[in-house]
Amino acid sequence: MRIARFITGENPQYGILDEETDELVVLRGDPIYGDLDTTGKRVPLDEVRLLSPVIPRSKVIGIGRNYADHAAEMGNEVPAEPLVFLKPNTSVIGPDDPIVLPAYSQNVHHEAELAVVISRLCKFVPREKAGDVIFGYTVANDVTARDVQSTDSQWTRAKGFDTSCPLGPYITIDLDVSDLAVRARVDGEIRQDGRTSDLVHKVPDLVAYVSSIFTLLPGDVILTGTPAGVGPIDVGQRVEVEVEGIGAFSNPVVRRD
Repeated sequence: MRIARFITGENPQYGILDEETDELVVLRGDPIYGDLDTTGKRVPLDEVRLLSPVIPRSKVIGIGRNYADHAAEMGNEVPAEPLVFLKPNTSVIGPDDPIVLPAYSQNVHHEAELAVVISRLCKFVPREKAGDVIFGYTVANDVTARDVQSTDSQWTRAKGFDTSCPLGPYITIDLDVSDLAVRARVDGEIRQDGRTSDLVHKVPDLVAYVSSIFTLLPGDVILTGTPAGVGPIDVGQRVEVEVEGIGAFSNPVVRRD
């Protein structure tokens, strides 16, 4: 099942994608905080604007260097424990929203990732119970100011700027994420083509580890890391990220004068 957050007018709505008809079956409310009751209304997919499928009420938790090939391409070792950083919820945008390059960086990279959406308040989640607190999965682009990342001792400026966390196009529920393709394209050219089976720290381990640090809240998002092939994006380009079983979406790249 794939769930979208969308608008046709002023107010965001949620809907379940009917893949046979390419329609969204409208839900009565936010499914993370309620249930999957529908209104009976259907909206053609081509008549809506898709939004980020979730706006985290609290935080986006990133995991660095969680694919060995990406760590190697950046000249780093794979950390023994997950390398954790935070992105504010103000970094989140949705499909087709512009990625705005920060004025302080001249080398911004794309990073396609599988993202985990948390379903409920939780703390100290055992690895074997991780599935109980996962609402579903979405696709993320952990946009990173690489030059700033290499000079700052903290990654806040590099990874936390506004528009640095595109999410979309859907949240997929009950998905086996053990071996899915993770891809990024820039202007249609494939840059990243990895698989979640190569994650160093798997999804249950990440949920257990992160929840030992932070209390997780409904709608929190965990980014699981990016495969090799990261590279620069520039003004006028369009960046697409995709995870098998969830979908693909893209964003234009701009820079404010």
